[in-house]
Amino acid sequence: MRLDKLLADSGFGTRSVVRKKVLHGKVTVNGAVIRDASCKVAPGDEVTCYGEPVEVLSGKTYYYLLLDKPDEVLTAMEDPRLPCVGELIESRYKNRGVSPVGRLDYHTTGLLLLTNDGELSHRLTSPSYNVPKTYRVSWTGGPLTGKDVAKASEGITLTDTAAPEHLKPCEIILESEDTARLILREGKTHEVRRIMAHFGKEVVSLRRISLGSLSLDESSLPGDIRDLTKDEISALHNDVGILH
Repeated sequence: MRLDKLLADSGFGTRSVVRKKVLHGKVTVNGAVIRDASCKVAPGDEVTCYGEPVEVLSGKTYYYLLLDKPDEVLTAMEDPRLPCVGELIESRYKNRGVSPVGRLDYHTTGLLLLTNDGELSHRLTSPSYNVPKTYRVSWTGGPLTGKDVAKASEGITLTDTAAPEHLKPCEIILESEDTARLILREGKTHEVRRIMAHFGKEVVSLRRISLGSLSLDESSLPGDIRDLTKDEISALHNDVGILH
């Protein structure tokens, strides 16, 4: 593999950016400073960029992380103003292009998948694949009625924007007078909060508990992060028709 491709794939910048780093003597291979970006490297070679080790693999390695996103954290890898999920993962994953799959609102907690598997990320977030996303929501404003639940299951039309917006059917499973699970198959901005507002309710807490076949453990706490198991990865690929 070419040195510039390795560095770009590892998250150190675009090909043009990493070539400048190489030219300026910021990269070593097996202890020697290398200034030729076309230099070939292979598994077993020791490569560093600004002193940080760069793993040389025989092929692209995919990473899959499950984060229980805390409240008041942006779904972004970096932000100059506010805490973001990128601060909660190890730097070695950032250098492999890992990023969030979709997004959770600033005040929404729960399941957030991060990966560098671009095809899986695309399919999980595309409405055409109808991947279910389950949220647990609590609210004020009185209980939802059976009529409300039935309307949501047919697909409501929101009128809180300049143009009316028709939503896909949403399944609401009531758990108490002020708590329910909502299962969505699309990801419009603030969708759960807007659905609840449509029925005259104000959301108190909102937590995503599953994405396709992937679910949070009952014991999971905000801030917890772990690698997915092989079975979980395989199940997610099956959810969206990716065969291996």
